Formats: sequence, C-alpha cells, structure tokens
Amino acid sequence: MTNPVFLAVDVPQLDAARALASRVKAHVGGLKLGLEFFCAHGSHGVHDLAQVGLPIFLDLKLHDIPNTVGAAMRAISVLEPAIVTVHAGGGRAMMEDAKAAAGERCKVVAVTMLTSLDERDLARTGVTGSPHDHVMRLAELAQASGLDGIVCSGQEVKSVKQQWHGGYFVVPGLRPAGAATGDQKRTVTPRQARDDGASVLVIGRPISRADDPAQAARDIEATL
Repeated sequence: MTNPVFLAVDVPQLDAARALASRVKAHVGGLKLGLEFFCAHGSHGVHDLAQVGLPIFLDLKLHDIPNTVGAAMRAISVLEPAIVTVHAGGGRAMMEDAKAAAGERCKVVAVTMLTSLDERDLARTGVTGSPHDHVMRLAELAQASGLDGIVCSGQEVKSVKQQWHGGYFVVPGLRPAGAATGDQKRTVTPRQARDDGASVLVIGRPISRADDPAQAARDIEATL
C-alpha cells in the first residue's frame, strides 16, 4: 500500500459521503465505513462508495456468538471489503469463525480497546491493569485465533509489532500535531503511528471536517 491513510467517512448523507471521498481520493489509500454509515445505507451505500475506486474498510466491530458472526461475515463478503473488524472480546471461537467466513482477500482485524477509553474506563468494566497490558493480552488472543491483525491505539502499536512481527495493525484516533483531540483519549500523530509500525492509519474529522478536506489530506500525506 503506497498510502496507509484510510479516511473515516463519518458522514450520514450518502451524497455528501460520495462527494467527500471523491475530493480526497488522490490523497488517501482507502475509505473506512463505520456503523453509522452502514446502518443508514447498508450494502447499497457500500457499493456506491466503492465506485470511487478505493479499497473499502468495513468497521462494523462484529461481536456476537461465533455462529452469528460467521454468518454476518458471509453476508458481507459479497461486498468484497479489504478489511473488516470484529471485537477481540468475543473470544477465540468467534474470531476463528469470522476469519473462516471472510473472503480470501479480506483482512479480519480485532478491535482491542477503543481509543475513546482509558484506564479508568477499563476499571469501570471490571478490567484491571493498564490499557497497554489489556491490548497486549487481546493481541495475543487474536494472533492465536488466526486473525490478520488488530486495531489498537498508536500508544500500543510499537509493542504489539514487537510481539507480532507479521501482524496487520490498524491505528485509529490519530490527530495531526496541534489538532483538537475531541473524544479521543489515547492519541498520537499519524507519522508517529506509522513509524511505530501501523499498517493502516484511520483519520476522520481532521480531514472530513476541515475547511478544505483535500488540502488537509494532502498535508497529512506529506508528513508520512
């Protein structure tokens, strides 16, 4: 992949999403379509955005019993996504079934810990220890389950890469130097994440909400 940036198309209107993707396509490597987009537009919306000509990352964070997740993966495989997410917290059997049901060219990656959470949030859910330790445990489980990689924050990706040399690492919650962090609690810059081993850099609001999205994408691309 020449450009590791996947634009998070956090735009609920299909026409607006298509227009945004078309404006920045020369400066990003793919499009990430999340839960809001998929619930609003379904398979039709994914097909529509695929016409832009960039790889599609379906960030659906599937998390259910193994049979249900496997069936969901088979249902979306006709969309030919390049990447699909599941939750590592679903366990080994669920992740194994997800990978077995995915298309041959689809990378299945496990979400470890959302970048909107910190150690205090973990404790409230009954998980002890640091975010780093939690991510490392789930990364080990995802690797043992046969997945292609994980989703983690830029604060953990360097350690995970040292543990999982051939892994595929998706890093969201990135913010260019000086940008507002918003609801993200564990952020790094796109360049730092890339230097530390990220395979894919997920960037949304710093591009999609910029006055000139194409220029914002171009500026980020220039730092990599």
